[in-house]
Amino acid sequence: MRETAGYAIVHSCILPLDLYYRVESHQWVRVEADGSVRLGYTDVAQTVAGRILQVTFRPTGRHYARDATVAVVESAKWLGAYRTPIAGVLLETNTALLEDPELVNRSPYRRGWLVRLAPDDLAHDLSELLSGPAAVAAYDAFMTRRGLDDCVHCEGYELP
Repeated sequence: MRETAGYAIVHSCILPLDLYYRVESHQWVRVEADGSVRLGYTDVAQTVAGRILQVTFRPTGRHYARDATVAVVESAKWLGAYRTPIAGVLLETNTALLEDPELVNRSPYRRGWLVRLAPDDLAHDLSELLSGPAAVAAYDAFMTRRGLDDCVHCEGYELP
């Protein structure tokens, strides 16, 4: 494990230090300047999933409780729900993923984000997530415990 330029490298996986993480489901949360939150999958998720084939989204403008499905992601290895770690109104979906779902693989922290929400109680929801060194340590322990291999970065992978 090492840190460099605002992110940590754990088992070859990139983890930006300014994000909040739900380690067990490989999700990240970024608090935006306007108070909204942007959500996505981590570098670990894109490695475990393999090539992302399709992303579909739930309707915007609706309220979603924490753990509600806001997107469905299909990869070469699995099909699964993206359950929001933050309760709130779904403001925006990343429509670029409709044309190029592999952005999740190439740019998980920048162009491959999934959705943006207006949170109900951000402080409460963030208190159940990890950030900074605590998130890095938790990911290191999680990957070791689960015997997960190092992350694989496809051609054109973009650092955060």
